[in-house]
Amino acid sequence: MAKVLVLTAVLLGVTACGDTWGQRAVTGGGIGAGSGALIGAVTPLGILPGALIGGAVGAGVGAATTPQR
Repeated sequence: MAKVLVLTAVLLGVTACGDTWGQRAVTGGGIGAGSGALIGAVTPLGILPGALIGGAVGAGVGAATTPQR
């Protein structure tokens, strides 16, 4: 479980990649899908549902945290 928590923290830190709203949404979605699939693989949730949920959350967080200029 500690490995999953550390990996999740690292992946969330990398979510800030990109300069525009679209770039951040895409990179956040990709990172979220990957981490969601990993978490889904070690829990009863399953890989596909984990990837879908993680991708949606990652895209939302990436888009929502775009810096205002």
